[in-house]
Amino acid sequence: MTDYILYGSHASLFTGKARAYLNWKGVSFDEVAVNGAIMKDIILPNVGWPVVPVVKMPDGAIVQDTADIIDAVEAQHPAPPVMPNTPLLKFASYLMQLYADQWLTLPAMHYRWNYNEDGIFGEFGRSIAPEADPETQYEIGKRSGMKFRAMVPMLGINAETIPAIEASYESFLKEFADHLAVHPFVFGGRPSYADFALYGPLYAHLYRDPESRKIMERAAPPVARWVERVGAGETNGGLIQGDEVPPTLLPLFQRHSKEHLPVLAATQALFETWAETAEAGADIPRVLGGAPFEIEGVSGSIIARPFSLFRLQMALDVLEEMGPKDRKLAEAFLTSIGAERLADLKPSRRMERRNCKLCLVAS
Repeated sequence: MTDYILYGSHASLFTGKARAYLNWKGVSFDEVAVNGAIMKDIILPNVGWPVVPVVKMPDGAIVQDTADIIDAVEAQHPAPPVMPNTPLLKFASYLMQLYADQWLTLPAMHYRWNYNEDGIFGEFGRSIAPEADPETQYEIGKRSGMKFRAMVPMLGINAETIPAIEASYESFLKEFADHLAVHPFVFGGRPSYADFALYGPLYAHLYRDPESRKIMERAAPPVARWVERVGAGETNGGLIQGDEVPPTLLPLFQRHSKEHLPVLAATQALFETWAETAEAGADIPRVLGGAPFEIEGVSGSIIARPFSLFRLQMALDVLEEMGPKDRKLAEAFLTSIGAERLADLKPSRRMERRNCKLCLVAS
């Protein structure tokens, strides 16, 4: 009998992240593809909205959101730890998660829905209605997939911004490949929290989708090989010694700061306006309007997502727990990546996840 059940989809960005972590952790789990019956009988009653992945714990508890899933499994299986145990690398791990979960979704969504749409509709349909004929599966998958397709323009992906998004993504691939020429994983010889964060968008949408994979193989074969290593749960040693972010990672963090930091600042301002009149414990809206962004010199507008601030809060919590010596190292790191003002973006009202929803802290 397995200890865990992973309910998800092979086409899902965050299911890929959870699966890779569980594989590396070596825990016993079954993966169950979500169909209409599972959504109706398991996910909706326990989570309240249609989402994957969801993990059923050994005690029967249902956990949603990859960060919560990792935390829950780590509590049961602490060795080896997925998170580096030094303050700066832990801080950098959460910043990498912010980058992967909230900003690399732009190229992930663009390439999936503008290069791989028909294949994804068919795959969605096969998952939802495995007994149906291919034509029916495609139509069912299209009805399901269109709600994801509709998010593309909301993320600022349009004819004007697409060339810039593609240029930024290919530059990211080359920068990450340069790092992988020195270290097989993000922080050394084995996967850690930051690897699984990056694996989410880089696997399901940008490696597994066939047209996107061609681009990755052409532009950065070492990144494709890294995707394969992480997915296989490979380990080639330990984490780097000391508490220094490898210099080869700085271009990735600099790119994130340049592109995403202004969006975070705009989102934080919108959140503060909303929070002025919100009651303690209130559910936080998933979108708070629009935020301007600039990528490769091209301007656009993207939905302002408070969840990005929650991911930032996770990183800033580590920063605030640091002693003076570690804080000085962290501030030097932030300066080196052009993110000196990151700590100023901490919302005045603390957030938490309660009953699988993002809320203001109740008291």
